[in-house]
Amino acid sequence: MNIWMMTNTYTPFVGGVARSVLSFTQECRKAGHRVLVVAPVYEGAPHAEPDVVRIPALQDFNGSDFSVALPIPGYLRPHFEACRPDIVHSHHPHLLGNTAVRIASRFSRPLVFTHHTMYEHYLHYVPAEASRMREFVIALVTGYCNLCDCVIAPSRSVAEMLRERGVETPIEIIPTGVDVRQFEQGDGVAFRRVHGISPRAFIAGYVGRLAPEKNLPFLAEAMRQFAVQVKRGHFLVVGSGPSAEVIQRIFREGGLSRRLHLVGSLEGQDLVDAYHAMDAFVFASYSETQGMVLAEAMAAGKPVVALDAPGVREVVRDGCNGRLLYGDDPEELAEAVAEMAYLSWRRRRQLSRGASETAREFSIDRCGRDLLAVYDRLIGRQAYQAKDESVWHQAMEEVKAEWELLRNMAGAVGHAITR
Repeated sequence: MNIWMMTNTYTPFVGGVARSVLSFTQECRKAGHRVLVVAPVYEGAPHAEPDVVRIPALQDFNGSDFSVALPIPGYLRPHFEACRPDIVHSHHPHLLGNTAVRIASRFSRPLVFTHHTMYEHYLHYVPAEASRMREFVIALVTGYCNLCDCVIAPSRSVAEMLRERGVETPIEIIPTGVDVRQFEQGDGVAFRRVHGISPRAFIAGYVGRLAPEKNLPFLAEAMRQFAVQVKRGHFLVVGSGPSAEVIQRIFREGGLSRRLHLVGSLEGQDLVDAYHAMDAFVFASYSETQGMVLAEAMAAGKPVVALDAPGVREVVRDGCNGRLLYGDDPEELAEAVAEMAYLSWRRRRQLSRGASETAREFSIDRCGRDLLAVYDRLIGRQAYQAKDESVWHQAMEEVKAEWELLRNMAGAVGHAITR
């Protein structure tokens, strides 16, 4: 089948959605399907990318590291005949997500949408009145879900939330899978040596974008307190972004700069080795729908200490593969990590085994098969419907799609105002 993946973030951008799209794209291609990825231009993107169409975009939108694709009419038309879609998969409810609606309507193809993100946690990137904007975003995303034929929720928590918000479209729960075998094999000793970290240090680590929505000031303060409690405690941060300065400042003001290790964004084996250099993985974000880095850390055999949140509670099982905390006190998180540092070898080994067993539930092989099964079911359902391939019909369908998008936008605005 021909699959169109429409996404506002893709490599070389480092983030959960980009990595999810890449993982599923690779898995679908391995199964013999053709996947066309439509994504914005990013600085540093390869010049030659088979079956990747880059849309002109504004770089570093509003001080973030996002690219915003520009709506250029007709830009994708040359690709319609070369790779006519059998199914269209949208990964955002706006920008190229809107283009996905138009393309699916034009060719009368099924439209799938993955709800990757708790969008209401990203409002700091938009200068607007927060409460009304939150209502607008929730209504807009809910309406977008109801324009689709199927919604993919990365976790049961997200599926339940979407139902509560009024999504009537069928929902399938499919996490973003990880390559378990890749993350099982790493050299943490070599990583520590390269970055000047003592082999006797107890390392609590974090991997992800260093951005405000990740609750990083809270996490940094908790890890500063942990470093005070555990003399051999260190905090390893893998990632880049605007919150790096906040993390550095918190450790500097505590006189603990030498126990903070900011190593920037890593990929491939370097990232795997970083996970293996850790003794525990720590996470405090409330904005995740799954938290793919949790499964990656567990594939490396690392127990996780995290705050309870949608997408996190499906992965972290308190006492089995780490600690799941229900408060929002940095001292509680610090104490939980400190306790991990003083566990017996036997108990730490039990948590490591529990983490490895959990990671296998999130293998990309399994998740990829589940996604392809959804595609097959949707395509099969539409195969019995006669399709009008005329230019007139396609034009009318595009007009209809445009109307539905405008109506959804107007409805979301009205909802925000009346609330």
